[in-house]
Amino acid sequence: MLAAARVLFVGQGYAATTMQAIATEAGVAVQTLYFTFATKRAILKELLDVEIAGDSAPLATLDRPWVAEAMAAPPVEQIQLLVTATARIHARVSPVLEVVRSAAAVDPEIAELWQTNIGQRHAVMATFAGALAAKTTLRNGMEALRAADILLAILAPEAYHLLVRERGWSEESWQSWAADALVRQLLPDQDTLAQAPAGRPAKDDHRSSQR
Repeated sequence: MLAAARVLFVGQGYAATTMQAIATEAGVAVQTLYFTFATKRAILKELLDVEIAGDSAPLATLDRPWVAEAMAAPPVEQIQLLVTATARIHARVSPVLEVVRSAAAVDPEIAELWQTNIGQRHAVMATFAGALAAKTTLRNGMEALRAADILLAILAPEAYHLLVRERGWSEESWQSWAADALVRQLLPDQDTLAQAPAGRPAKDDHRSSQR
């Protein structure tokens, strides 16, 4: 049912998608859909949660294994691991978040869902910013909360959607740009991508690797 809803939401938008259409696409009775989710908004929220997580396990983002690995890494590597994980998440969820963002402009309930999503993303970024600040002095004595705002902006799904989906950047180019921008914005001058362990993405010119 969620897969059917994704196809319709992404293909024709939230407002134009009816519960009956989702049920038909899923091959179930519409009563089954209402019994399972109750409302179309609940379907969109559940779909968003599953797309962000990559599975249906009841495990918050900050409790995921990749987060612990990133938190334990040195500052530059922490940023790179965060960017890599964010790219994986955005590759799944970006189309659905565009549905939410567009619908939020005209639907107060979806607007609330959009604001909740922003708040959740900021909370994750605040945790990462705090971990960075505990390992190194941030650039120009920046406070962790300001660093969280910068993380939120550069790693925003809107920026990913614009550059990858609309402008045709490769995933690798977006990751390289985002990691480079964050290192330059957040870390002291001596911390550079050149210090990253072998095998990590290195800085490149996105213009040479666009699709």
